[in-house]
Amino acid sequence: MPLFDIQLPNSVARTLRLPTNSPERQQLRVLKRLLRKSRFTDFGKQFQFDEILMSGQVAKKFQELVPIYNYNSMYEQWWKLAQSGFPDICWPGKIKYYALSSGTSESTSKYIPITADLLKGNRMVMIKQLLSLRNYQDLPMRSIGKSWLMIGGSTELEKGPGYYAGDLSGITAKKAPIWFQPFYKPGKKIAKVKDWDQKMEEIVENAPSWDIGFIVGVPAWIQLCMEKIIEKYHLKTIHDIWPNLAFFVHGGVSFEPYKKGFSKYLGKPLIYIETYLASEGFIAYQDRKDAIGMRLVTNEHIFHEFIPFDDRHFDAAGEMLPGIKTLLIHEVEEGKDYALLISTTAGAWRYLIGDTIRFSDLDKCEVVITGRTKHFLSLVGEHLSVDNMNKAIQNLSELLNISIPEFTVAGEKYGDFFAHHWYIACDDQVDAPLIKENLDQQLKSLNDDYGVERKSALKEIFVEILPHEKFLEFLRLKDKVGGQHKFPRVLKGTTLDEWKAYLEK
Repeated sequence: MPLFDIQLPNSVARTLRLPTNSPERQQLRVLKRLLRKSRFTDFGKQFQFDEILMSGQVAKKFQELVPIYNYNSMYEQWWKLAQSGFPDICWPGKIKYYALSSGTSESTSKYIPITADLLKGNRMVMIKQLLSLRNYQDLPMRSIGKSWLMIGGSTELEKGPGYYAGDLSGITAKKAPIWFQPFYKPGKKIAKVKDWDQKMEEIVENAPSWDIGFIVGVPAWIQLCMEKIIEKYHLKTIHDIWPNLAFFVHGGVSFEPYKKGFSKYLGKPLIYIETYLASEGFIAYQDRKDAIGMRLVTNEHIFHEFIPFDDRHFDAAGEMLPGIKTLLIHEVEEGKDYALLISTTAGAWRYLIGDTIRFSDLDKCEVVITGRTKHFLSLVGEHLSVDNMNKAIQNLSELLNISIPEFTVAGEKYGDFFAHHWYIACDDQVDAPLIKENLDQQLKSLNDDYGVERKSALKEIFVEILPHEKFLEFLRLKDKVGGQHKFPRVLKGTTLDEWKAYLEK
């Protein structure tokens, strides 16, 4: 009997902590586990975790006693001590691993703590996602047992004073369980390579000897890999070399803008499975075919809170305003954007991760990522989200039958008013004025505020068509190639200055 036809007994479901009741009760149990495990840490003692656990309303008391943190405040007040080697700061024991993360625009690396408990929770979520393949119809069973090509950061981690640091994908691959090693490609030797171009060359060189069923990674880098393999071996599609390739597990950015360009490398359709795996934890995953959103992980290693992403809670720069109101899982509504707060088994507490999400299906607890708290454009009240941008580019690609593998946009002054400046990657023959006209119309239809402001203070949009290689080369210059690195959808501050200077060379 195939693995995915097996009906799981209740004991196994309990062991895997598969959902058996309401998300509200699941989340309360998670919060209590987190508090109990860390009550003797410095953080737990300062914020009276024992008192919270003994209160009649644990979640409410937790929100009252524990402040909200962003990365800077969490690191400066707590994580810096843990990184210096002190044990029991925010989570029991010493922190041996840190994921290096710079988001999509910040230039300074962030050190996100990674614990054995967090990695265990991430693995449990991965198993749940694999088991959820039972929900897919016409599942290509012969591909299930084939190899997984995971193109991520190097497993050769940087050694610090008492800790190791590197890309989360590199840490995850390095700590992968023994049973997974036979399935894992490109294998330990290639995975250790730090130079991205060298790693890509070795993957391409070894591609004919692998039988790949799953590919995992950020769409831009996976697409580049397939392109290089097809070019080297003079193939029509990637399926000429990997006939059993059936699944693409992706995350980090919306896949929709990439879909058209991606499909030209395929000999047959793939099953696309979206994940929401951040450096801070495995937050959500797609568990059924054609789902609009991903199932939020409510019963494992993360406690979630939600801040309405509106003018009452955030200013125009994406900074939190005083008097923040946070909601729990049973208090949110469908169709509204929320900034996500998480508390995790790595000692992140009421931590503003920087992403905004929207519940697409409350009953199934499914969410879509709509952008970043600081990656949106609202120069004059147009409230243009990354979600709006992705959908507009997707619609534009389909309408004009062109591939747009990357894009970014910046706000700028335009006389006494304002304008949006779009930079679009496209290697097809295109008519820039036609793209500009249609892009503007798409955005007006997707966002009423944008449509109103285009008649007022948002006087113009500019569209600059660039080769795809321009975007990739910029990431190389910033040492942000491969792994979880992706091009920022909105350019601001130093990164915008660097981008403009790069284009002027």
